Amino acid sequence: MPLADRSPLSDNRVVKAVWPFAIAAVAVGVGAILSAALPGYFVFLAISAVVAAIAILGLGIVTGSAGMIALCQLTFAAVGAWIVSLLNVMQAPGGFIVWLVLGGVAAGLVGVLVGLPALRLRGVNLAVVTLGFAAAADVTLVQIQFPGSVDGTSIERPALFSNDRQFFFLSIVVLAVCALGVFFLQRGRWGSSWKAVAFSERGTAAAGQSVQVAKLTAFAVSAALGGIAGGLLAGQVQLPFASSFTPLQSLALYVLAIMSGAHLIDMAILGGILWVLVPELLKRWGIDQNWGFVVFGVLGVQALTGGTNLGQTVRDVFWRRADRRTASAALTALPPDAPADAAAITTTTTATVDEAALDGAPVLTVEGLTVQFGALKALDDVSFQVPAASIMGLIGPNGAGKSTFVDAISGFLPKHGGRVLLGDRDLAGLSPTRRARLGLRRTFQQDRVPPALTVGAYVRFVARRRLAASDIDEVLEFFGCPPARARLSSVDVGTRRLVEVAANVISRPRLLILDEPAAGLSHEEHLALAARLRELPSRYGVALIIIEHDLDLVRSVCPMLTVLDFGKVLASGPQAEVLANRDVVKAYMGETELLS
Repeated sequence: MPLADRSPLSDNRVVKAVWPFAIAAVAVGVGAILSAALPGYFVFLAISAVVAAIAILGLGIVTGSAGMIALCQLTFAAVGAWIVSLLNVMQAPGGFIVWLVLGGVAAGLVGVLVGLPALRLRGVNLAVVTLGFAAAADVTLVQIQFPGSVDGTSIERPALFSNDRQFFFLSIVVLAVCALGVFFLQRGRWGSSWKAVAFSERGTAAAGQSVQVAKLTAFAVSAALGGIAGGLLAGQVQLPFASSFTPLQSLALYVLAIMSGAHLIDMAILGGILWVLVPELLKRWGIDQNWGFVVFGVLGVQALTGGTNLGQTVRDVFWRRADRRTASAALTALPPDAPADAAAITTTTTATVDEAALDGAPVLTVEGLTVQFGALKALDDVSFQVPAASIMGLIGPNGAGKSTFVDAISGFLPKHGGRVLLGDRDLAGLSPTRRARLGLRRTFQQDRVPPALTVGAYVRFVARRRLAASDIDEVLEFFGCPPARARLSSVDVGTRRLVEVAANVISRPRLLILDEPAAGLSHEEHLALAARLRELPSRYGVALIIIEHDLDLVRSVCPMLTVLDFGKVLASGPQAEVLANRDVVKAYMGETELLS
């Protein structure tokens, strides 16, 4: 590209693509200097710090990003060390580097097996399972020992890295490669799915991401990094023993990861340094090194009770100014092509029926939908159709069955009677994830937008397709959302609701169900949202079902209405006819004046 034709935006993208590799190269350079300059004893300690940093980096994925408790990271390290020891005894081809990779792969596979209970367990129950696995593995290792340990067969280091100084440089290179891998994984779909599943499993499934895959990949990557750390440890000591991989050490490593914020790469490295520094300082002060576990425990309790960590606290200091700019973003800005008087919409505005849309093939067909909880029928023989590229309002008093209806057709209540068809595809037996991928999307009344992501990362995650930056900017501007670079944790719940709608719209679903989209919005934002929603079928080709208690918004946006009452369809059809229906008026009772 000629210099004159390059834009600042393209230059910025090049910088963003290059800087992680530049930092890794600098880190390797610093490692080369330290390997030559440090005294011999400190070189050995530095290797231990790098090994711990890699293990903590993996632990940060499963605990910090995916929000699961895993108390067996050093057990995964033991798997990696055991594989390296075995291949060394067998004199397997490829040498130490290949053995190290195979140890990581083996630990990753074990991580998947250990992660299977996480599909059903969480919190303390999952912690007990992982700690039990660590204890069982520890007893097993004591009995069988590492291959070669009985006859004293030392692990052969690579010829180029045979002494401690050279091996330290190798460990720095491995750490740099692992950090780069984690960096790109965290910013890819896997990383977004880990952060999403930590915040809301239902929200993750509704975005078309398998919750099971998100959890298992987190365990697999975390365990693989633990295995690589264990393989490096085996190469460092050259004769590993079970005492280096005890459950107590795994517990201390977990506490250190929580305290430092190990989902952040620099904090994982700091955690590795602390792992070595605290016991070394205690040793120099003449204090038993086991008191280091007490120090880590106190720091961990403080982090858990305070609900924060060192890394996040430091970053908040630097992000505060950016958050102030983000908070001042105008949410009421209408899209460029919106009517100039959109903000002047009154409560008497009524959506008109698009006859062409009503004549279209139905995108959703509900036939005899029935959901029963014991003797209570939450939905009773509900039937109606939603034409393609149309807008239907689903209204009814509290307890009418609206939320049950949404859960049933989106797959969260699979046990129901009747049929639900998306186009001509019967959705029976399909999971929420599969239905979302087929083009049935939904939003939630509660906040399901993971605050750990940026706006742009969340939009890409929900869209599940390749998007240009201009596409993201366009839909965010259309809905009056903050820019893609803004952090979701810095914006209010009402704004996150708009971002959720925007992200689902750009995924180009066939049908989008909006569950109270105006909740948390001001009156002006409410009116602006109504103007935008009316444009969605023609602009993005999506059909909408809008569940909303605010009849002003329903009147101004929805040309068709379906009214539920006690789980039954009270009326369905063009807005004017439904709102004039005496049974509908009677069902609302206290809201009669709004319907007159």
